[in-house]
Amino acid sequence: MRFHFRSTSFGIAKPTKSQAAQDYLPARITHCYKSLKVGKLMQQKNIVVALDGKQEVVDQFEDIKLRWKLVESSKEDSDHPKSSEKHSLTLTFDEKHREKVMNKYIPHILSTYHAMQAAKRTIKIHSTGGSRHCWQKTKLTHPASMDFQQKHAIVDDLDRFLRRKKMYKKDGKPWKRGYLLYGPQGTGKYSLVVAMANYLKFDVYDLELGSLCSNSDLMCALRDMSNHSIVVIEDIDCYKEVNTKRFTLSGLLNNMDDLWSSGGYKQIIIFTSNHRERIDPALLCLGRKDMHIHLSFLKGNAFRILASNYLGIEGHHPLFEQIKGLLEKVEVTPAVVAEQLMSNEDPDVALEALVKFLKEMDKEKACI
Repeated sequence: MRFHFRSTSFGIAKPTKSQAAQDYLPARITHCYKSLKVGKLMQQKNIVVALDGKQEVVDQFEDIKLRWKLVESSKEDSDHPKSSEKHSLTLTFDEKHREKVMNKYIPHILSTYHAMQAAKRTIKIHSTGGSRHCWQKTKLTHPASMDFQQKHAIVDDLDRFLRRKKMYKKDGKPWKRGYLLYGPQGTGKYSLVVAMANYLKFDVYDLELGSLCSNSDLMCALRDMSNHSIVVIEDIDCYKEVNTKRFTLSGLLNNMDDLWSSGGYKQIIIFTSNHRERIDPALLCLGRKDMHIHLSFLKGNAFRILASNYLGIEGHHPLFEQIKGLLEKVEVTPAVVAEQLMSNEDPDVALEALVKFLKEMDKEKACI
């Protein structure tokens, strides 16, 4: 049995099966494949490998052996007058596997392709800045990862949210999830936002309410967001009085619900606060903020993660137990400790300086 996959999409924005296959197949090439095209695309750092049509690529899927070949296409082969395709892919397999190829193998290629595209995607952070109706975007280069004590609970919650599209649609609810990150300044709220963005491969929109003058400004900003994004509103406790003449926070959330209930929006909205007790209780209810995450002062287990990230220390270090004991006595944020760790590139020197710093904090605490 032989299938032909043409490369053109005739102006259709979504990728064709041929495009998906051409990205998928290089990962299936073994050391015995002798003929490849190698190059570098604009705005990409890595070298890419492509097929050149001189040799078949053999793929194994479950119990099926499939053969791919890139073939040149002539104008006579095209059945569309506007086609500009120069080549196509042929897929050959035993006809008895036709149903499995159609229902399982080709969807497998498409899902693999989308996963590869997501992994290569550059995440951006968008801010309203000083320009009305205009998002200013920059690359999100923060290296944060989901290395927090709440990691498993957060990841499980995000995965469950992503799986429940049909449930939200059935109930007529916007496909969104709300989080409240609260705790003292410097405890890693922004780092957690970046970690969630890296995990989901969603852009981040930092919605500065103080830069918006009216509901129409707000709606313009919301409409310009991508439909897979994280919306961040920082220091939510500070907006109770500031925006009463422009729009209420309840009105803001209602506008978001109205907009996101249509158009297939998949949104995460994150509020941050240094003072949870100052937030309007009506905004703390479920459905507004579905998960409340408390980020507190640094303790021993979380410190090991910082030591790994900033000093490259994997496993145990002789000073870890002493530092762990000191962290139980003092209240210090991850941001302050990170600054101490960056003071010297030598791990031993940096940790010794941190021990001295924490001892001084403990001594000052005892004198109060």
